[in-house]
Amino acid sequence: MVLPKTVSIFRRTRVLEGEIDEFMDNLAQSALAFKRAISIFLAEGRSAEFDEKLAQVNDLESRSDDLRRGIERQLYAQTLIPESRGDVLGLLENLDSVLNNFEGALWGFSIENPDIPEQYHEDYRSLAEQVTAAVEALVLASRAFFRNVEMVSDHMHKVIFYEKEADKVSTKLKRQIFESDIDLARKLHLRHFVELIDNIADRSEDVADRLAIYAIKRRF
Repeated sequence: MVLPKTVSIFRRTRVLEGEIDEFMDNLAQSALAFKRAISIFLAEGRSAEFDEKLAQVNDLESRSDDLRRGIERQLYAQTLIPESRGDVLGLLENLDSVLNNFEGALWGFSIENPDIPEQYHEDYRSLAEQVTAAVEALVLASRAFFRNVEMVSDHMHKVIFYEKEADKVSTKLKRQIFESDIDLARKLHLRHFVELIDNIADRSEDVADRLAIYAIKRRF
């Protein structure tokens, strides 16, 4: 049976709805914590406050993994939303990979503790902001998929917009780094951290592309 375009995919599965909402909340909170963590690192380096944000993202990622597994068990054990089960699981797995990227990037900063020259701080901060905006738009598009599929496209174009903005900032930043007179090893290290952040926006766009396919299937 094909659901009407504006009907929630959940129908009577309110417990499942709550768990998926919590999963989305965790991703949105991780994006905000990530942006704050980058800002703290640029201002203070690997400080206690930075470690607190890293721990927050770690906890959110762990809780989201548990939620995803629980949702999967419910979908199969209780034969819930069988017409969309595969798409729901695929979407959650892909969204979880974005959260994993947040966690991995922050661990990279924590372990390698890059020495980022102050002249690049503004662009690193701007890059983190564009990445966060892309993920926030992806969360809104994903929520729309479950409740009103017609609204998915209203948020999808924002994911693409912010991913392009992130690319512009990262390209500018990498060019500035390699045009500087610092040694090559440090240039490569700084580029690595630009790409760690920018890859989150790239991954968000990949997930958005998959979501677009899921949304088309729901419409028809």
